[in-house]
Amino acid sequence: MNEADFISALRALPLHPSARGLEDDCAVLELGSETLIITHDMMAEGTHFRADADMADVAWKLVATNLSDLAAKGAEPFGVLLGHSLGERDERFVEGLREVLSDYDVPLLGGDTIAATGPRSLGLTAIGKATHTPVPSRSGALAGDAIYVTGTLGAAMLGFEGAAEHLDAFNRPRPSLAEGQTLAPHVTAMMDVSDGLLLDAYRMATASNCTFDIASKYVPVADEARRAQCMRWGDDYELLFTAPEDAELPVLATKIGHVIAHDIAPLWLDGELISETDQLGYQH
Repeated sequence: MNEADFISALRALPLHPSARGLEDDCAVLELGSETLIITHDMMAEGTHFRADADMADVAWKLVATNLSDLAAKGAEPFGVLLGHSLGERDERFVEGLREVLSDYDVPLLGGDTIAATGPRSLGLTAIGKATHTPVPSRSGALAGDAIYVTGTLGAAMLGFEGAAEHLDAFNRPRPSLAEGQTLAPHVTAMMDVSDGLLLDAYRMATASNCTFDIASKYVPVADEARRAQCMRWGDDYELLFTAPEDAELPVLATKIGHVIAHDIAPLWLDGELISETDQLGYQH
């Protein structure tokens, strides 16, 4: 089973309403007057980080990717739970963990540690508190909305390929927590860009039962000569969101297209209808 098939099978299981039908990156759990935001991400050696990677960078990225999911919900982080597979250079992992948790003022709540053979797998659960309700989702985009993205895209994979000026973008991404909290009252839908802009836009349009019409010339990229790749590469952790056309946005963002009524496919790109996700971004 691939990732899509597996998630589809999970949807047949008993789901809590906070799971949002497994169509979002986080669970949204209402407890009294508070709304908790809960997310869990994993990283595997050989897929998400090299065997010779600095484990301090791996720890940073593990936390940052989870905090990015909270950012897309406009959440304030409360704490994290760590699932750690023991291995070489664990002292560097602890150092990186200390650095990222201190940088974002997020405490460690606990977790579990195991010893295992073979490539390492690491997991982290991040818990946050909503700063605005209703909490933004992937599924709220409306026909007539404009489509926006923060920052620039493609820098992380340029760093992965060795571009010195972009190494931090890959090794130590910075989740847009402040931007997400500021945007939450203004957006109709929002998610972070983790698997590539085009694939994530396709997913948001599908969840919203509408079609995204994107013009690639407006997409802010880190390398103009590789614009097509920058729109498909993952690991950027910028925010993709929709908002009413006349909205006055409180953060810097680039308009890259418009939401239209549901067409025969979820995505138009430069006048071409995109009905398959192959080659749109990173998929497991």
